[in-house]
Amino acid sequence: MKRWMSQGWKTLAAGWLVSLWCLAATAQAQNLTIEITRGSDQATPIAIVPFEFSGQGGLPQDVAQIVSDDLEHSGQFSPLSRSSLVSLPSSSEDVFYDDWKRVDARYLVVGKIEPQGDQYRIQYELMDVLGGKRMLGETLTSSSGDLRASAHYISDQIFEAITGIRGAFSTRIAYVSASGTGDNARYALYVADADGHNGQQVLSSDDPILSPAWSPDGQKIAYVSFESGNSAIYVQNASTGERVRLTSFRGINGAPAWSPDGRKLAMSLSKDGQPEIYVMNLATRQLTRLTTNPAIETEPDWSPDGQSLIFTSDRSGAPQLYRMSATGGQAERVTFTGNYNSDGRFAPDGKSLFMVTRDDSGYHVAKQDLDTGRVTVLTDSRWDESPSVAPNGTMVIFATQQGAQGVLGAVSSDGRASFRLPSAQGDVREPAWSPFLN
Repeated sequence: MKRWMSQGWKTLAAGWLVSLWCLAATAQAQNLTIEITRGSDQATPIAIVPFEFSGQGGLPQDVAQIVSDDLEHSGQFSPLSRSSLVSLPSSSEDVFYDDWKRVDARYLVVGKIEPQGDQYRIQYELMDVLGGKRMLGETLTSSSGDLRASAHYISDQIFEAITGIRGAFSTRIAYVSASGTGDNARYALYVADADGHNGQQVLSSDDPILSPAWSPDGQKIAYVSFESGNSAIYVQNASTGERVRLTSFRGINGAPAWSPDGRKLAMSLSKDGQPEIYVMNLATRQLTRLTTNPAIETEPDWSPDGQSLIFTSDRSGAPQLYRMSATGGQAERVTFTGNYNSDGRFAPDGKSLFMVTRDDSGYHVAKQDLDTGRVTVLTDSRWDESPSVAPNGTMVIFATQQGAQGVLGAVSSDGRASFRLPSAQGDVREPAWSPFLN
């Protein structure tokens, strides 16, 4: 686990604590299973009727159920159970709004699916029950293999129509899994849908893989690998597997972070002594050193406008977050609550930070308003690390512990809803949420 340690300040490449990973077998494909741990008491009730299917047999995917799961996992909606549905309409013409008012449904989703050769024609509609009107309707075509992706697209449209916020259900996550211990350990980098399904292995190694970070276009992943015997930063195309090694200096090569325009990579390097923050121009491979301090400087993250960086430093005697211009200069401390704040990540609107904070009960994901400095602890788990923010800012994914198992957790940005994504095949760590993919 890449947590700052109070004795000796073990950093990302000085120890890595990979021996704490005790994992099951790694496979070429992997699904994470979502387990809801806390639902929001302010979630909006919504009824999602099973889509009518006019073909023979059954569909390979239950599109309406995927939509229901997506909306529930956002923390902003509370889908009615199928046993609570008062009827099974397939179009807005068949909807009697008073029936749905009686079961307190605020919104209603109906649809139908019919085969067209080797494709499926999907029609869905969203209704405002209290307003008694149709809000949204669309027809799309999907192959059998793309039905789950089509369901995520429908979820995105519904989420945005109701909340005004772009949905992030069609995005992806990257994470690291491993198998075995000691000399028999193997590590793998996976890419999966945002709900943990369709996990595909994109890299396998006998040595640790850490700190995956998506490029702004969602095509590449930067990460740290120890395959050469020392830490090194690589960039890999997530689809083709083509990759290049960017740094392999003696000592720490860690914590890569893409600039918003995709032209630069911030990182932590100890090639000149203590770990410092550097920025690499990816076109020229030229490095610019931004910090010069005897403290440990690591975990950089870019502001959404690309004008500044935050990073973790113990220059005050304990890990805290600092902010400085992306071109260098004086660093300003931005966290003051408690004696441990690290791994800061900007919200997409740049108005707040998500981070790991420590109190008497452990390490938690927290949010800090940059204008007021107010800190809100979002999780009640004890060993949280590596937060990564959804591109719409509504959720944060992170690594945590569930008993002896390493799992991924997710929490809404207001802390009201949370869920976990354990793997049936062992531990998972180091999550990274992709940007919007189109």
